[in-house]
Amino acid sequence: MSPVPQRFVLVFGDSLTFHGPEQPERLDDPRLYPNVMAAALGDNVEADVVARLGWTARDAWWAATKDPRVWTYCIPRADALVLGVGQMDHLPAALPTYLREGIAYVRPGALRRQVRRAYQVASPYVIRVTGGRVRQLPQAATDQYLSRIVQGVRHYRPGIPIALLGPSPHAAGAYPSQRHHGPAVAAGRRWARREGVGFVDLDPIVQPGIDSGEGNPDGMHWSWGAHRGVGEALAAALRDQGWAG
Repeated sequence: MSPVPQRFVLVFGDSLTFHGPEQPERLDDPRLYPNVMAAALGDNVEADVVARLGWTARDAWWAATKDPRVWTYCIPRADALVLGVGQMDHLPAALPTYLREGIAYVRPGALRRQVRRAYQVASPYVIRVTGGRVRQLPQAATDQYLSRIVQGVRHYRPGIPIALLGPSPHAAGAYPSQRHHGPAVAAGRRWARREGVGFVDLDPIVQPGIDSGEGNPDGMHWSWGAHRGVGEALAAALRDQGWAG
């Protein structure tokens, strides 16, 4: 009997793809939601995770178009696509993203560390004072970059099942505002309907772990129970979108 061919789900994400309730974990940790999802879809399914700490939808688009490994291997072999970005996008910002990201380029190193510490101390205060009005990435930009990713992947893989993770709830002291959460969830639903992709609402899956204290003390990263629930919900969403296995 011939071996069952390997199948791949391409996951664009941020640190939620590889961070547990205590620390960052190896990408092959079976408790992480991409691997829970893959296991639920079949023994021959593997998650191709493309992610970094703090990534937005814009970073995922850059990865899809600028990283040769992604456009050479990951996209052409993808049997399904998960958009796990958008979590960072809707968080409140104390500074425009280009200024915050620019801290990494400050020299010399001693000055950079001082600037980073000052930013980390001041950022929650600024967010409280401003009411968290500014998002890390405007909703229109998030929608635009997500659409570009979907259009690009569908060009190579027409009919591919796709699912979007909605914005994750949080209780992070570094981002002391929930101003944009509800509107971002509603916007994610609208975008998913317009683009014809599945949508996974994270609020009922992730919030219980936050309320019980089982999540990471940073208030951002999930409990293992949340990872399991998200992975199972994603597998169901991809089946609804046409995954056959």
